[in-house]
Amino acid sequence: MEPLEGSNGREAVLSVRGLTVGFGDKLVLDNLDLDVYRGEILGFVGASGAGKSVLMRTVLRLLPRRSGQIHILGADYDAVSAEERSNLDTRLGVLFQHGALFSALTVKENIQLPMREYLKLPKVLMDELAYLKIQMVGLPADAGDKYPSELSGGMIKRAALARALALDPDLVFLDEPTSGLDPIGAAEFDDLIARLRDTLGLTVYMVTHDLDSLFSVCDRIAVLGQKRVLVEGPLTDMLACDDAWVKSYFRGKRARSIPKHQDTTRGSSANARTSD
Repeated sequence: MEPLEGSNGREAVLSVRGLTVGFGDKLVLDNLDLDVYRGEILGFVGASGAGKSVLMRTVLRLLPRRSGQIHILGADYDAVSAEERSNLDTRLGVLFQHGALFSALTVKENIQLPMREYLKLPKVLMDELAYLKIQMVGLPADAGDKYPSELSGGMIKRAALARALALDPDLVFLDEPTSGLDPIGAAEFDDLIARLRDTLGLTVYMVTHDLDSLFSVCDRIAVLGQKRVLVEGPLTDMLACDDAWVKSYFRGKRARSIPKHQDTTRGSSANARTSD
């Protein structure tokens, strides 16, 4: 599978063209285009009900589409063989909004689920890998033997992230990763995502409403509205956009300001964290 070149010449690990998704008479996405480039953290935002999660689930083939093409890691999933599809699946990781851990399984067993589905490994090796992922996301080793009901909200997020990283993916999808966390926990989770991207070479597609996440860790932002991507680019592009919703979101009462010394792709998280 050859790397796919995006509209600006960079390697696009995810490329969406002309995507249309609807349910009955309601059209949710209409002829949508989007690129996610290798090594970046893309923050994907939009009003409630705009279709952010619908887009992510459609890309992951959890929802059907009416038209359009989706290329992941240089491949058209619809055109490859069953073996190639399975290989592609192992290169993707997903963290759902509420963690989606299986309550009857321990953290270690939850992390091992993708390994059992796609890999043929001895139990001893799977145990070692699971505890490696647990350590990677900042959980104590004894968390591996606990059940989701015994974990705090922040620990559930980290355990779910460990499962998303179980197969060493290239591209990770995060759905509202900081929702439900207190300001300190949310900031720590943002820092964790940034560190993992830098150390593991991940590409991160992050659906979020958290302004601090957008300002502190996202290299680029895409805004969904009117059933398509209204604007995409660094934070400075969001602040310069004249769309009414984008102006209200990024320059409204709860917006942030960029210090003069700040670069053009990252913002400041110095102020208190809020959510809409």
